[in-house]
Amino acid sequence: MKTQVDNLLKLVKEKENRGYRKVLSFASGKGGVGKTTVSTSMAYVLANSFEKRVLLLDCDIGLGNTHILLGLTPEKNLKSVLKGASIEEVVQKVYNFDVVLGFSGIDSFDEIDSYEASNLVLQLERVIENYDYIIIDNSAGISRFTLSFCRASSETYVITTPEPTALTDAYAFIKSMNKIFNYNRFKIIVNMTSSRREGFDTFSRLESSVRKFLGFDIKLAGILPESSHVRSTLRRGSLVVKSYPSDQFSLEVKRIAQLDTGEVVKEEKESFIKRVLKFLKEGI
Repeated sequence: MKTQVDNLLKLVKEKENRGYRKVLSFASGKGGVGKTTVSTSMAYVLANSFEKRVLLLDCDIGLGNTHILLGLTPEKNLKSVLKGASIEEVVQKVYNFDVVLGFSGIDSFDEIDSYEASNLVLQLERVIENYDYIIIDNSAGISRFTLSFCRASSETYVITTPEPTALTDAYAFIKSMNKIFNYNRFKIIVNMTSSRREGFDTFSRLESSVRKFLGFDIKLAGILPESSHVRSTLRRGSLVVKSYPSDQFSLEVKRIAQLDTGEVVKEEKESFIKRVLKFLKEGI
């Protein structure tokens, strides 16, 4: 797999030097920090607010649940690609972007080792020309798949929360990537914050540790607030950025995307009356 990752990394850098196409990885040191919600929301915003061609890959091996947020059936999923199918065979279209869904459950630990992950990397090499952004929602924690996909990415967004264990695990992930691959292209998103101050304080603690013990700087991409709308849309199996575009969580995701693209958000095409009717229908 190393050779394929090296080739993809070279291709990604070539595309960046020409000023377009990015492969963004979303990772976290531990589960439960909202990584999938953030990555899926980013895909939606890039496609709809910035009119980008986006491919979202749910690479949470064995625990993929992106289909729940997108209201899709998971029969066609990443396992087929790992076994040799083309991305075109399993890709589904939703909300103006493409998605390859993950899958849930494995039969044994040996099954994980048997997956031909190198085929997925080869597939990305082949289809990268078709997209402005490829977003990879990785498994939480440290695995050879996550480390390899992040290494081949333009940038890695590390999702954490103010919880001490989440912060410790985020640092461990960053340290592993840096020590093994000398990789340092990290952007931090602090999720589930009670205030902007809490978000800045959380990032400051992580930034201080990385600079002191690893010797490089990380960037703060955004601070996402705890939101009742996030929880309610999760229960309904939908996206807060779609159902509540004016929620502070949604606005912050748009700001993160704007910083990444360097572009201004496109004007909302939905009329005021349509938005009111949609909110009434959703029981607001």
